[in-house]
Amino acid sequence: MLRAREMAQTTAGTTRSSSRYERAPAKARTAVAKAKPATKGKAPALRTLKVKPAGEARAARPQPSPPPALPKVEKSEKTEKSEKTEGAAQQRPSTIVAKGYVPLVNIAPLPPPPKNLKLSVGDKVVHPSHGLGEINAIEHREIGGAKGEFFIIRILDNGMRVMVPRTSAQAAGLRPVMSAKEADKVLDTMKAREVAVDLQPWSRRFRAYTEMIKSGSPHEVAKVLRDMYRLKFDKELSFGERRLLDQAKSLLLKELAAAKGLTEAALQERVDDMFRN
Repeated sequence: MLRAREMAQTTAGTTRSSSRYERAPAKARTAVAKAKPATKGKAPALRTLKVKPAGEARAARPQPSPPPALPKVEKSEKTEKSEKTEGAAQQRPSTIVAKGYVPLVNIAPLPPPPKNLKLSVGDKVVHPSHGLGEINAIEHREIGGAKGEFFIIRILDNGMRVMVPRTSAQAAGLRPVMSAKEADKVLDTMKAREVAVDLQPWSRRFRAYTEMIKSGSPHEVAKVLRDMYRLKFDKELSFGERRLLDQAKSLLLKELAAAKGLTEAALQERVDDMFRN
């Protein structure tokens, strides 16, 4: 009895599944028909890949063909000479003044410094662009492939070190400290009542004063110092005027004090009294 019931249930289940399969769409039935059952006990075969070494893969790449050789162009003698002159012109420093630049002040040329300038360590010298300095050492150095002796100068105003070749010390404007007699002449220039520059507008005056400071002449620097000091006691100086005053003081006052045998503070007080009166 029980066995008959079990058989009836199994037949009912098969009929249900067959009926579901019949009710399924056509695409699903074809997919089920195409699907293959997995084989029992057999593993699927693995596909082996052959990997070439890196060297062989690189060698297999096509190498680009070299560019065709350019034809040689024979240079004439004129072109070779022109190239040589152009190279020499690039190596030489340009001494051409800017076109249209006209100096605003007529500055007398400086007297040439002594040819045989004998300087030793501890001597005081004047550099036209930096003022009074002291020679700390004389060293043999090689700069730009050229060997020679160099004066190592310490500027007393700001402690800066300047190197000047011994062979070109005269061309650089290096000179000894002025004498006491020359210092008195410079002080007389500072006492004069004239105005060194009377140009309008201020930009032209500033340019003229800058030319006088860069000249390296102590008398021209004294004129700038004189004009700026007079303005200082009359009004408050602008930024450009204070800059000119500081440059003139750093270039001149220390040298005048050394030439007169005074301290810089004593000389400063003397100059202040000169412009107060």
